[in-house]
Amino acid sequence: MLPPVSTTFPDQFRLDGRTALITGSGRGLGWEMARGLAEAGARIILHGRSLPRLAPRLDALRRSGATCDAIAFDMADRKSMREAVAAMGHVDILIHNVGERDRRPFAEIEPEDFARLIDVDLVAAHALVKLVTPGMIERQWGRLILVTSIVAGLAVPNASSYTAAKGGLAALTRALAAELGASGVTSNALSPGFFATETNEQLIASPMGERQRQRCPLKRWAQPPEIAGAAIFLASPAASYVNGHTLIVDGGVSATYLA
Repeated sequence: MLPPVSTTFPDQFRLDGRTALITGSGRGLGWEMARGLAEAGARIILHGRSLPRLAPRLDALRRSGATCDAIAFDMADRKSMREAVAAMGHVDILIHNVGERDRRPFAEIEPEDFARLIDVDLVAAHALVKLVTPGMIERQWGRLILVTSIVAGLAVPNASSYTAAKGGLAALTRALAAELGASGVTSNALSPGFFATETNEQLIASPMGERQRQRCPLKRWAQPPEIAGAAIFLASPAASYVNGHTLIVDGGVSATYLA
């Protein structure tokens, strides 16, 4: 039994007694969200494809005093997903952060390539949500947070399958909000803009990266830890009446017409 929620405003952002699974949390934005939720008091379950690769992150969280575990499976392997989720126990908060990209022109992406990326980025999210929500519904409390992207609403060249997948995640977020809200389970999305993650290092140093920096009203790329506050908010009691919303964290890119 969880302690009663405090009525004091700062405590509404605490996650003590809650268990959070963050997919793709070995590095990048997933890691920063996991670290942020740990600081807010949640028990953290890290996820990646390899347990040895997650070991340094587990050590870092434990040294900080956090309670944490790790699971490993490929999002395309539904059997491993089911087994891992069944073994880890209940989940109160799911942040689905995993996503692949296919940076090629539309003409070069075959239907099979398109289907594979949609499977990993969208269908796998649906499968994982199906596994964790029965317990949330039973306990009458849960937080689903799907990480989309600003390309879900602002298309760019050479990203047709990724754009379609992220748009699908945004739509799935709304569908889950409509269907599960009465069960005490909220569903929201996080939509990051230009973040200076390891994956984007080469892009940042390129002319395209400079154009993106200039495109942002803040005139800079976001640092990965800047995603954590938004994730904590959506996961916390403070967001108890936020449902079906996409929280955009892009420095104002999607709010502007010209840079």
